[in-house]
Amino acid sequence: MQPTPDAARSPRPGTARPAAPAPAPEPPEVTLDPAGPAEWDEFRTLAHRMVDDMLDHLSGLREQPAWRPMPEPVRAALCEPLPVEGMGAAAAYRQFVERVLPYPNGNLHPRFWGWVQGNGTPLGMMADMLAAGLNPHLAGFNQAPARVEQQVLAWLAEVMGFPPTASGVLVTGATMANLLGLAVARHAALLAAGFDAGGHGLQAGPGGRRPPRLTFYGSTETHGWAHKAAGLLGLGHAAYRQVPVDARYRLDLGALAARVRADREAGELPFCVVGTAGTINTGATDDLAALAGWCRAEGLWFHVDGAYGAWARLSPKLRAAVAGLEAADSLAFDLHKWGGLPFECGCALVRDARMHRAAFASTGSYLAETTRGVIAGGLPFADRGVDLTRGFKALKVWLSFKAHGLAALARVIEQNVDQAHHLAALVGSRAELELLAPVELNVVCFRYAPPGVPEEAFNAINEELLLRLQESGVAVPSGARLAGRYAIRVANVNHRSRRSDFEALVKAVVSIGAQVARELRPEAGRAGAP
Repeated sequence: MQPTPDAARSPRPGTARPAAPAPAPEPPEVTLDPAGPAEWDEFRTLAHRMVDDMLDHLSGLREQPAWRPMPEPVRAALCEPLPVEGMGAAAAYRQFVERVLPYPNGNLHPRFWGWVQGNGTPLGMMADMLAAGLNPHLAGFNQAPARVEQQVLAWLAEVMGFPPTASGVLVTGATMANLLGLAVARHAALLAAGFDAGGHGLQAGPGGRRPPRLTFYGSTETHGWAHKAAGLLGLGHAAYRQVPVDARYRLDLGALAARVRADREAGELPFCVVGTAGTINTGATDDLAALAGWCRAEGLWFHVDGAYGAWARLSPKLRAAVAGLEAADSLAFDLHKWGGLPFECGCALVRDARMHRAAFASTGSYLAETTRGVIAGGLPFADRGVDLTRGFKALKVWLSFKAHGLAALARVIEQNVDQAHHLAALVGSRAELELLAPVELNVVCFRYAPPGVPEEAFNAINEELLLRLQESGVAVPSGARLAGRYAIRVANVNHRSRRSDFEALVKAVVSIGAQVARELRPEAGRAGAP
């Protein structure tokens, strides 16, 4: 007889049963939070120090250089092996203070006017801390943060003159907001032409029927996002038609009409015109009212890139400069430029809410809306763009609008424009300086052009002048080329700037320019010396 399994395991008579092995101890459970009250108190002290250090940094900006280059040891120290084992929060923070805090690109500073970068605010900084502490997922959900974003979008639609029924979404910045606007325009154009915009897109459908070639239009001053969008949306860069500008750097409507007509005659399908409120190079604004009317008559989608210029609408004194913006089918703008907020926060508004949703909505059982519980109300923001996972950008907008009020923001915008005209007057008062474009809004383009120095030397002199000006830490403008001429470009969206800062800029430009001119053109002698 075969022994049973139990019998097989039984000890022989007279022998002891071996002791069962002791169970292995469970590994301790871990967390990324401080462990216990003592560690929480230690972290609380460190967190208070972080806040105090940042407030000291912000309150002392005027005593700091506008920019400083990283010393080579700092640059080398920021290239290090993967930290497999941690050093602790306090040690890591010390390295931030030593290696990162002193070396940003300078956009916090009162004399930073390069690349249309905003400055942020102390309240905005704290709002980002609160948002990160709460850490909500903003695809939607039945939660207060989603209601805050809905309220913020309603406020923004009202500011920009869009109807209450318009749709919107907060995104990383104007590049993404412009991309979304163009994507909705493409979707609408394909539907209108009888193609399955969602199912087949630009590909051939059943029977091999393909949509016609889509084309869209902007001026030669339109920001570079348009090239990126053309590629990302499958249109191809050649589908983006760049239209000449007039003497004020505005899109030439006659040239636009001729190009659209020619493209239609060639069998292509024009679908969208991009107008700009505040170009990057010169601050020019296209004739948005005329473009809106023309697009309506031609059956074209009208999109406005208002990255910073759209905010002129907030000021009764400046609103006429962007008249027609409110008639756009879609609008892109930033809140981290003339909105005064920390990076990153942009907005896309779309007049037709159903078309906006149709361009991006997707379904999944794990995302299904319920009538009760956490996902009641669905995930509306996920259906208005590319992102499913989204942070709580709306909190800094909500807190800032409520704390400061939009009237204060309008006064800052008006102040920046007044300061730009003050700078233009200072440039005009110096024989060795020359304005290179009309000052339409808040951008001033000028150059150092002393008597006695030939025109062909000016570009090299001004390029070197700009670099030395930045390296000196006095101020940070940027550069631009206008009709082949190199310009020192001041794009003023800085709520910390004062008139005296622009006077210091002009003084530095003249002084450094004279030195550069002597070095590059010794035969010029003392030409242009202050």
